[in-house]
Amino acid sequence: MISEKRAFLISIDTEGDNIWARPEKIFTQNASYLERFQGLCDRHGFKPTYLTNYEMALDHDFLNFGREVLKSKSAEIGMHLHAWDTPPLKSLSPKDWYNQPYATEFPSELIHRKASYLTRLLEDRFQTVITSHRAGRWGFSASYARTLVELGYEVDCSVTPGVSWSNHIGHPGGSGGVDFRNFPAKAYRLDLQDIARPGGSTLVELPMTIVVGKRPLYRQLARRLMGRKGPRLDWLSPKGDNLDLMLKIVAQAAAKKWPYIQFTLHSSEFMPGGSPTFADEASIEALYCDLESLFANISKSFVGMTLTEYKRKIYQDL
Repeated sequence: MISEKRAFLISIDTEGDNIWARPEKIFTQNASYLERFQGLCDRHGFKPTYLTNYEMALDHDFLNFGREVLKSKSAEIGMHLHAWDTPPLKSLSPKDWYNQPYATEFPSELIHRKASYLTRLLEDRFQTVITSHRAGRWGFSASYARTLVELGYEVDCSVTPGVSWSNHIGHPGGSGGVDFRNFPAKAYRLDLQDIARPGGSTLVELPMTIVVGKRPLYRQLARRLMGRKGPRLDWLSPKGDNLDLMLKIVAQAAAKKWPYIQFTLHSSEFMPGGSPTFADEASIEALYCDLESLFANISKSFVGMTLTEYKRKIYQDL
């Protein structure tokens, strides 16, 4: 039975600095910037899930931070697998570090080994059971889902309803990312043969909160001239200039009594220069100003939960 209680979920891709730049050598200075964000969440009663990849699992500052938030039960540590640089390594090309191939482009058996390795590493480092997951670059598949079930995962949040990543190339010559346009937008138990439909597995999918927006007429015309199709898709994720759009999503969700809304950002986006979007201290201060307004608004209608808490409290039959 599904509860009527509505939840605010925060999923943070916890990874190295400015991965958009495709660096060959990855740094993790952004780990020291997470305390401020956690403090903001604490003040509003929200509980982030830090979906952690390989390099951040090894970072000493993030290890201390993660252990503290677990001790205080104010956050969750989950897994975020970047298939191109998570051991065991087997390159698809000489520049996997630059191409960032999807998990769906590697052999299923190798992804199973990578997921097993990173799960054990996270559990050893943080002394907790890891039960939540997001695929790097949203590269998810049925075989990947079966691996997660075998490893004891309870929640995935890799589905971006309405979004196709097929034009975003990973391995050169590949078919790009997953097309999620026909996937459910609401939580569902995954079918382990076809992840685009509900099934009877123990793995719950919590799709990202993405709504169809409307572009100004001049932008619609410009896109048609460039041969681009498809609606505007608005995420519950800061871009530096979209506070009003995020507030509209929250208002819509509250009015329609959606069971949950899910906010997402990358850990490096809390650090000046850690991303293309928030390149300096001024943009970080503006980000926190927006987050204060957004979180204050959300707290009126939603209660904070981690991903696994939501699955266990709301999906009580699993």
